[in-house]
Amino acid sequence: MITPRFSCSQTEEAVIVLVYCPSVRASDVELNVDDTLFTLHINPYFLRLNFSHALQDDDEGSSARYDPVSGYLTVSLTKSVRGQDFEDLDLLSKLLAPRRSERAEGKPLIEVLNSQESVSEDDDLTARTSGLSLAEQEIYEAAENDWQIKQDISTSEPLLKTSAQQPYGFLNLYTGYFQHVEHTENEVNELGADVESSHSQERRQKRLKHENEKFDEEHYIADFADDEYIIELCSWKHPYANLDSDWSYTEVEKLAMLRLPRKEYIATTSQTHNLYLTLITLLYAYAYDSRTTQKDPTPESPWTICSLTPAFSALDPAPYVARKTATLEHFDKKELAATLATSYRRSLTFPLYRSYALAEACRADVASFLAGGKRLVVRCLLEMKEILDHHDVYYAYSKIWVDDFCLWAQAYASEQIFATLASAVSALKLPKSMLGWDLEQLEALVQEDASRTSDSDDESEDEVERMLPAQL
Repeated sequence: MITPRFSCSQTEEAVIVLVYCPSVRASDVELNVDDTLFTLHINPYFLRLNFSHALQDDDEGSSARYDPVSGYLTVSLTKSVRGQDFEDLDLLSKLLAPRRSERAEGKPLIEVLNSQESVSEDDDLTARTSGLSLAEQEIYEAAENDWQIKQDISTSEPLLKTSAQQPYGFLNLYTGYFQHVEHTENEVNELGADVESSHSQERRQKRLKHENEKFDEEHYIADFADDEYIIELCSWKHPYANLDSDWSYTEVEKLAMLRLPRKEYIATTSQTHNLYLTLITLLYAYAYDSRTTQKDPTPESPWTICSLTPAFSALDPAPYVARKTATLEHFDKKELAATLATSYRRSLTFPLYRSYALAEACRADVASFLAGGKRLVVRCLLEMKEILDHHDVYYAYSKIWVDDFCLWAQAYASEQIFATLASAVSALKLPKSMLGWDLEQLEALVQEDASRTSDSDDESEDEVERMLPAQL
């Protein structure tokens, strides 16, 4: 079946679904409404949408009209509550996502609601053994169980793996994308030919080593001393920084959302927490490329985005600091700083313009993207996807990361968490010492040299004045 192009809008009374299905017979249209679920079938098209609120299943208020000239079918679906606002009608992937399970995250599939206690021989055995020591209890229970000693499997050894491949990508769902990476022109891969077999700890070690080796003090000093163009880049205002709330997706963006894979993600709280942190590194790379190209991507843009994203070039996503527990209500300043420090390090190591002030400007851009909510975040991800999809090699990173993030941000991300992260990222103060390099010392050398040069120029002017003949 073919998923047709469609768009949704709403009035006070109804939700309007506009479906493009040319060359069909209107008499073959089958419509069905079940609470929040709307389905449409007209051979060869099938469309299933899951709205945020309930619809009425009635023939009086709802209607459908087909225009054979334009090929558009207009379906009007009555709202169960008049005037209720249906959110995210322009997030097409969210509407196409299957209805999520109502089971609370982390709870078992089977829950005991009630049980009746009864005194039995087992209770008598428990009462008699409660006063025994641990060793005596084990002997007593073994005697009652025909001397079958309880055996526990040791958890100290790692689980047996039947494949040398290590998963990577979004929620570690992928393998096999880099089997022949040594035969491709992948210039951002930092793991070498062992990319498929490297485990997470090894990936991080290789990434940190590569960053330290590639950091160029002379390049950083040069950009710090001659910062005229850097200042121009920092003063540039991103078009999305103060975007009005009434903007809408373009037809190209809508088509890109329709082409996203249909998936349902089952992630733990810790995994979801890490996805938000990894998303910050993606948005930072997008912000850097947008700012340095003034939102006009160049042939180098795919390389820039991949080089600045550790989850791409080293398959090393967040978190970058250890923590005991993870929640979705709280993001620690330490882990946010570590996440952004990783992006800062890479922006001072690999691209053309290497400036701490520029990195700070990109951080401000990330905060503005998050403050714009999931709609703006999805737009940024779609633009990143468009850049990577047209590259012969780096499209793989779009497949294992960006596609899933585009879908996840629409259907699973929280507006409240985005707002919380936006405030935290905007207020974050990242000291230069956290990056692991002596940036302040390098800057002090430049300033000291500039001061000496200025003093030397003043002395030269005084010498010239002394050599001039005295005025009569």
